[in-house]
Amino acid sequence: QVQLVESGGGLVQAGGSLRLSCAASGRTFRGYAMAWFRQAPGLQRNFVAVSWSGGTTNYADFARARFTISRDSAKNTVSLQMNSLKPEDTAVYYCAASRSLRGDYRSAMAYDSWGQGTQVTVSL
Repeated sequence: QVQLVESGGGLVQAGGSLRLSCAASGRTFRGYAMAWFRQAPGLQRNFVAVSWSGGTTNYADFARARFTISRDSAKNTVSLQMNSLKPEDTAVYYCAASRSLRGDYRSAMAYDSWGQGTQVTVSL
C-alpha cells in the first residue's frame, strides 16, 4: 500500500477553481490506478475521476467537462483541477489508490489505500 495525503481544499465562490493534490509515499505509484472520490454529509462516497497507470483517464459524468485529473510519476503526485465549481460540489474529497484494481473502478471498494480527505466548500 501507499500512504496518501491530500491538500488544496478550501472555500471558493461558485464559478471559481481549486486544484487538489495528493502526495503518495511509501512506494512509487507508477503501477497504481489513482482516483478521486468525494463525500457530502450524509451521502455515500462517490467516484469523481481515475488516472490509470497507462495514462488514460475516466470521469464521472458531472466531472467530465469541468474537472481534470493528472499525475506526475516523477513527483508521486496526482492532482485534480476543478473549474466552474458549483455549490453541489461541496464535499470532502479523497484520494485513493489501487495496485491491482478489480471490479468497478467507480466503486470505493476497488481501492485499498485512502487519504484523510480535504474539504471543498463552494459558496453562492
